[in-house]
Amino acid sequence: MVMSDAPGPVPDDEQPAPSELAAGPGGPAAAPGDAGEDVAGPGLRASLEAILLVVDEPVPVVVIAQVLERPRGEVTAALNELAASYDAEGRGFDLREVAGGWRFYTRPECAPVVERFVRDGQEVRLTQAALETLAVVAYRQPVSRARVSAVRGVNCDSVLRTLTLRGLVEEAGTDAETGAILYRTTGYFLERLGLASLEELPELAPFLPEHVEDVEDAVDEHQG
Repeated sequence: MVMSDAPGPVPDDEQPAPSELAAGPGGPAAAPGDAGEDVAGPGLRASLEAILLVVDEPVPVVVIAQVLERPRGEVTAALNELAASYDAEGRGFDLREVAGGWRFYTRPECAPVVERFVRDGQEVRLTQAALETLAVVAYRQPVSRARVSAVRGVNCDSVLRTLTLRGLVEEAGTDAETGAILYRTTGYFLERLGLASLEELPELAPFLPEHVEDVEDAVDEHQG
C-alpha cells in the first residue's frame, strides 16, 4: 500500500480563525485602529493639526476636547507632543500655548523670510476678496472683524490676517462695548494708493448695497 504525505481534510472545529490566517507566522495582525488611529476617522494628531490650521485665535484645550470628544488630559499630552516634535524637526512654524489656548506661529528666526515674501518679494496682486475687505476697512474704520464679515456676507478672518501681514491694515484698539479688536488702514495703505489722507478717498456711498446699514445694526444687536 502506498502512503501519501499530503495532509487530509481538517475538521471544521480545527480550522484556524480568519484573524489567525491574516496574521501569518509572525503573530496577530495589527488592527486598523492601532497606533492611535481611529477606524472611523482621522487620528488625534491629524485632528489637532486640522483644527489648529483654521483657528484665528488661540483655542483652549477644553474646546478642542469637546469637539473631538476626548479627555482633556489626552488632548493636552498630544498637543505637547506635537509642539516637541515640531521643535525637534526644526519646522518653520511652532505650536505654542498663549493666552490660555493653542495656535500655530511662525518661528521668530523665519520672520525675515516671511517679511520679504509678504512685502519685498514678488509683487502679488490682491485677490478680489482682499480688495473688497480692504475697501470695507478703509471706509468703515475703525471696524471689527464681525462688522467687516457682515458687510461682505462671508467670514473675513483669513483675509484680514493677509492684509495685516501685507502692512495695509493694523489693529486699532478694541471696541468699548464688545471688546472686539478694531482694524484700520495704515500709512503704507495711503502710500500705495498715492493718497495724502483718508479724506482723499473717493465717495463710495453710491456703490454700497442699500441693506448695509440694516446688516450692521443686526450685528450690533447680536454682539450686544
